[in-house]
Amino acid sequence: MKLFDLSGKVGVISGAAQGLGRATAVALAECGAQVMLVDRNLAGAEATASQIRGSGQRAVASACDVSDPTAIEQLFREVDQEFGRVDFLGNIAGDGHLARPEDLTIADLHKVLQNLVVGRFAMCQEAGRRMLAQGRGSIMNIGSLASTTALGRGHIAYSMAMGAVIQMTRELSTEWSYRGVRVNCVTPAQVLNPSLQARIEADAGLEQRFLGGIPVGRLGRPNDIQGLAVLLASDASEWITGAIIPMDGGNTAMNAGGTPGHQGATIQRFDGK
Repeated sequence: MKLFDLSGKVGVISGAAQGLGRATAVALAECGAQVMLVDRNLAGAEATASQIRGSGQRAVASACDVSDPTAIEQLFREVDQEFGRVDFLGNIAGDGHLARPEDLTIADLHKVLQNLVVGRFAMCQEAGRRMLAQGRGSIMNIGSLASTTALGRGHIAYSMAMGAVIQMTRELSTEWSYRGVRVNCVTPAQVLNPSLQARIEADAGLEQRFLGGIPVGRLGRPNDIQGLAVLLASDASEWITGAIIPMDGGNTAMNAGGTPGHQGATIQRFDGK
């Protein structure tokens, strides 16, 4: 469909070696976009690039630590040289850290905020400057359920950072939308990736605890981001900005005491039958 045609557009996607980043890059390329694939794991980014080139689209891989604003400046100079523009930013990569609140060191807190807040802002700033000069562009930040709800289980630093990502999204949208640059945030629930799979294998009950809060009845898959990414990159979403979009199988909608239908809850009539 022409509405979702990304031909001529350039996307910059961080975390492109695997997971949500890889799925986003592949989806954009399938719809015609050229892509800059960013990841500390250059070999993984190159593998994604190779797959995309095999389908006939242009893809360039670049190693970059997205917690380092100086490295991000260099990355966007490379974007300028390779493509001369940027139309979409998939702001996905960034590391968290698990620790109980009473045990979290200030050094580790600073590291998480640097990774997930400062780094994400630097990516938005570099992409945003170029988009503002063009008069149009779209930024998709990746937040989390932890942006708006408490997860427990040692997520204090991660949740603080992801809360900041939502407010950053709202502020940038308010400042930039009238100049043609849209900024939105997608907030996933638990999406299977290598680190989550390792946690599930180490804790036999963890997956079922997650599923207890997901009415759809399954964990997320990286490809679940693809439709949203194409929508937000395309002209189909020209009037969507400042939005916080759950990608969570119904997790946010369900009350904490709710019971997903797939768990077989018994429904009684008011007359008790």
